[in-house]
Amino acid sequence: MFTISDTWKSMYPGALMGALAMSNVSNPKTHAALDKRKEELEQDLRSLFRSPEELKSLRPIVAYREYYKRFKKSYHVLHQLESVVFKGKPIPVVAALVEAMFMAELNNMLLTAGHDLDAIAPPLTLSVATGEETYVKLNGETQITKQGDMIISDAEAIISSIIYGPDRRTRITDKTRRVLFTTYGVPGVGDQALRQHLEGIASNVRLVAPEALVEHLHVYRPD
Repeated sequence: MFTISDTWKSMYPGALMGALAMSNVSNPKTHAALDKRKEELEQDLRSLFRSPEELKSLRPIVAYREYYKRFKKSYHVLHQLESVVFKGKPIPVVAALVEAMFMAELNNMLLTAGHDLDAIAPPLTLSVATGEETYVKLNGETQITKQGDMIISDAEAIISSIIYGPDRRTRITDKTRRVLFTTYGVPGVGDQALRQHLEGIASNVRLVAPEALVEHLHVYRPD
């Protein structure tokens, strides 16, 4: 599914990329079984962590914070976790497929993007930004990439970057029936953790669409 650029291999030798493609999915605005798991996750997270410092010391958070620090940015999943755990805010209601992904992000702290697989023009390429590329972000704004940031492109344009997130063209919609989730495993994120994360997303998706099929689940390495 992915072509890995030599630039990515040489610049991020300790990194990984996880990909999960599923078909026969559905994307309702809400779903009772997913809502129940979401409430359970909120309770579990609040019982696990006692302080922001404890969160910041966890291996995945440390790895992503180090990556984001290179670009003078902060890891937004950490802020979202702090909001749920320490401020008592609920996990936002968006749509089932996005929530299935976001729940796994919070649970495993691994950065993930979701796309409508039928909107993607293959092949997909994992590479590193030059700082001159542009793409249209989820909010409709045109964004210039950060030099050195990891990016994924299809045959038409960039579909996501770590620092600025997914694009608008391949976004998940209520019509999505085939979905692709990609997880940027920055150096310090392990293979097993990444694979379990993808399996967790698939489990969440099947709560909403029991007939959903895994077309592809793979962890890509620089070698």
